[in-house]
Amino acid sequence: FVFIIICVFGGYILAGGKIGIILAALPFEMMIIGGAALGTLLMANSMHGVKHVAAGFSKVLKGGKFRKSDYIDLLSLLYWLVRLAATKGAMALEPHIEKPMESPAFAKFPRIRDDHHAVTLICDYLRMVGMHADDPHQIEDVFARELRKLLNEELHPAHAMQKVADALPALGIVAAVMGVIKTMGSITEPPPILGKMIGSALVGTFLGVFLAYGLMGPMASRLQSVVEEEIKYYEVIRAVLVAHLHGNAPQVSVETGRKMAPTEHMPSFQELEEALQNLQIRSEERRVG
Repeated sequence: FVFIIICVFGGYILAGGKIGIILAALPFEMMIIGGAALGTLLMANSMHGVKHVAAGFSKVLKGGKFRKSDYIDLLSLLYWLVRLAATKGAMALEPHIEKPMESPAFAKFPRIRDDHHAVTLICDYLRMVGMHADDPHQIEDVFARELRKLLNEELHPAHAMQKVADALPALGIVAAVMGVIKTMGSITEPPPILGKMIGSALVGTFLGVFLAYGLMGPMASRLQSVVEEEIKYYEVIRAVLVAHLHGNAPQVSVETGRKMAPTEHMPSFQELEEALQNLQIRSEERRVG
């Protein structure tokens, strides 16, 4: 955005434009356009949605929250859980899925434990398996529908931002028209003064278009890409659990999940194998044994 500002305003100044006219009109035009944009956002969304949009701005700045280490941890935890289920039966999972905050397995991976969506998905679907809902096709279908719902909910801030971006050019015209009305009320002024007033009015049109295509639109697009990247983390859970229900060995199940990770964050086969070899949850292994 800084680069855009430098290019746009730098080019304007180098071409001989007078920046003073823009700076003089900027506070008032921003009040009109920005205030109207905020008002449309508040009218179009519930308070929960508005808070969700506010949280979305931090995602735009920070990017996706999951890295390669997070995928290694997730696959390691899932490996331990499906291995426990395969060797000791689904009932052995009950202490972990009923009280995940107290589970030594989840305690070893605090970032997963603190992720509400990840814990809910893991525990809910392992709980369904314990209730003999072990048809892999049925579980996969239900899981996929829940992930689509989660994706739609998480994309709401991006859609809201895009709606604001779509409205900003028209709101800029509103500000410009108000400037023209102001100018017409001073039609008897000499041409130099009228010229400045008309220039100030046109700042509204400029700002509306600039903010729409130079700020809000790219931010909405960026947020959408971040959300779509993060949902892959939960796709890994679905892939591992469904592969487990198909009767695959724990190593094969987590390898299936590994392939679902985004390419830039996907651990290599060797990296995951090394992590699984080093996986130890001693206190729980002794207790279960």
